[in-house]
Order: sequence, then structure tokens, then C-alpha cells
Amino acid sequence: MFVRICPYLPFSARVCLNQHHWLANHMRQEGIAFRQCSNAFLTCAAPERLQALADQLIPWDLLTCGQKWLARLTPFFTASEREHAGCQHRLFFSQVEFCDNLIFRRRAALDKLGERLLDANRTIGQPNKITVIFGRKITRHHRGKLQTEIEDMNLPNPVIRSHYGNGFIKQYVRDHLMLRTEAASNNVNDYGVKKSVQNLPALRNALSAINDNYLDVQQDVLESFIDRGQLRKLAQPTITPTGKRIPGLKLDHPRQLALMHALVRFAHIAGGNAFTTADIYPQVIKALGCPAEQYSLSSLRYDLSKLRAKGLVAKIPNSRRYQLLPQGYSICLVFLKLFERVYAPLTAGLLSPVSGDARIDQQRRSQLDRLYQRVVDDLDTLVRAVGLKAA
Repeated sequence: MFVRICPYLPFSARVCLNQHHWLANHMRQEGIAFRQCSNAFLTCAAPERLQALADQLIPWDLLTCGQKWLARLTPFFTASEREHAGCQHRLFFSQVEFCDNLIFRRRAALDKLGERLLDANRTIGQPNKITVIFGRKITRHHRGKLQTEIEDMNLPNPVIRSHYGNGFIKQYVRDHLMLRTEAASNNVNDYGVKKSVQNLPALRNALSAINDNYLDVQQDVLESFIDRGQLRKLAQPTITPTGKRIPGLKLDHPRQLALMHALVRFAHIAGGNAFTTADIYPQVIKALGCPAEQYSLSSLRYDLSKLRAKGLVAKIPNSRRYQLLPQGYSICLVFLKLFERVYAPLTAGLLSPVSGDARIDQQRRSQLDRLYQRVVDDLDTLVRAVGLKAA
């Protein structure tokens, strides 16, 4: 905390209190291990107790702490004179900040999310969004700042700030691994709360709701698909507990794709979604397009072991039967669709385009062909723009 006081009557003062340090002192008294970093607790041995202590802060805590130091810094009146003349400091909320910290394990994941938040938050300052966030109706009679800004563009992670009246909410990266969402106000009346510190519970509820509403508005971004290395892990070898090394999955491996073709067929559903290698062997041969002499049953078992190692296929105990797990079914479809519907057609169009296609009128081509051609044309434009096109 700090206290800033005017040395002349009426000795107006500003008291700044930090609840994180208040909480840290309480946890030290109770012997709770924790790690504190810039107004956040990165780790805590008893998080439930930490939350219980945070909820215990009441107006009396602010008053006793503030009045103690104000009395020491204005030693011009005795206790009886103060009581007789009613000479005392009354405390009101001047500036309040209430933050929510989302702590990440990997900075790369936080950077990916930050980029998407910057892009998605361009429209978060619209009146209908501000109404939801701050819980205050925006009418044509509204007077005051009503906008969203992106500040400190020179930093690796800029600050997103949305304004309402004398208050605002900002979001930024702090201490390398924290995404902080922080509601603040210079006039709590904007939120329907009176300024006396006695109204701390109501003010805390209001600011907490603003943080929650802000994150709810961003929910479609926060729950989006962000690369966390799972695709690379599928391609990397798997080491079993016995030390055996099993190769990973490759997106363009013909034998693997043929096996996936056979697994996503519905022929084995009648058998309780269980199958043996002999059951799917004919379908794999057909999808691979080669004679049985070139792809043996033992090769199929070897390819199947790769899927088992990644947890996509499970072997039923005490039997020779296998099951394709729900996650495995989805991954197989993703691999097949990406290769057959995206990578393979686009590669063919880029490396060996059919010359006759250029003479066909654009409107006579199928919609799918037109979409493929659009991707090819855009790739050519991108390559020229970045200077990779051969002279």
C-alpha cells in the first residue's frame, strides 16, 4: 500500500491498497506455500483456501488499515479533539481495478490466442457488445467515451481497451505467461454503485461480472482450435513402456490411408464395432490397389500397431479383436479428407494442370473445380508477392 497526503487543511489523502499483498500476508501466517508474481498467484498449495481468504475481504479491513495510517500522518489533533469536533477522514472509492488472470503453461499457445483476440476484438466496442459487458444500457442520450482501442502497438503483445463512461476494461499479456482481463473505474457511479467503501461487496460483484461478461463475449475465440502440437505428436514415433519404438502417422502414407479407409467403413459395425485383422484385410487391399502378395497380413498388423500406439485403436482384452475408438474415427476422417480433398487435388493442379481445362469457360466448370482454381490462383499471387516466384 501507499498513502499520499496533502500537508495542508483539510489534509486530503489518497490511500492505495493491494489485495494481492494482503492475501500473501494471510497465507504466510497460515503457512501456505505459494508463488506470487505481479498481482497474481502463479502457484498455490491450497487454492480453495486462497479463494476463501479473498472472499473474506470486507470494508472494515480497508477502513482500519487506511484510518490507522491517516491518523499517524495527521498528528495535529488528539483523539478527544477528533471525537469532539468530528474531525476524521472519510474514505471513498476513487480508482478501482479488479483483474482475472488466465495462466498458460506455454508462451506459444498464449501468443496464438493473443493474435486471434486482437483480430476478433475489432468489433467488441459496438454498443450492443458494450451493453452486455458493462451491464448498462446504451441509449442515444449516452455521453462519454464508447469505443475499443488497441494500445502500445510497439509491444510484443498490445493492450486491448474497451471504454464505458469513466470506466474501462483492458486485456493484455503480463509476465510472459498470463492473459490478464482487468475491469477498472475512476467513477463507480457509472456501474450503479455508490462511492463509499462500505459498498465494497456490491462493487466487487459488479466488476467481477464485467470481467465474466467480457470473457463470455470472447468465448468463441477462447474455445477455438489452437495448435498445441498434437499433429506433430501424431507424426512422431511412440516409445512403449518396454522401450519399443513404433513409427508415427504420416498424412501421405498410402498403406496408412488404405487402412484408415477400411476402418471407417461401416461393415464391421454389425459385429459390435469389433473386428479382426482378417476382417478388414480385403478392404485394405482394395483401397491400396495392389495384389495381396505385395501387402501381407503381417504388414497390416504392423500398420495397425501405429494407430494403437497413438490411442486411436484399442485391442479387446483376451481376444484377437480390435475396436476403432471415437477419437480414432474422427482422426481417420480428418487424415483422409485432408489428403484426398485438399492436398492431393491442389498438388495436382499446381504441378500438372490439365491444359484443356484452361479452354473451358469458367461458368461451365463445376463449383468444386472453380474453388480449387481460386486457391491455386491465390497461391500464385501470394508467391509473387513475397518474391518466391522464379524469374
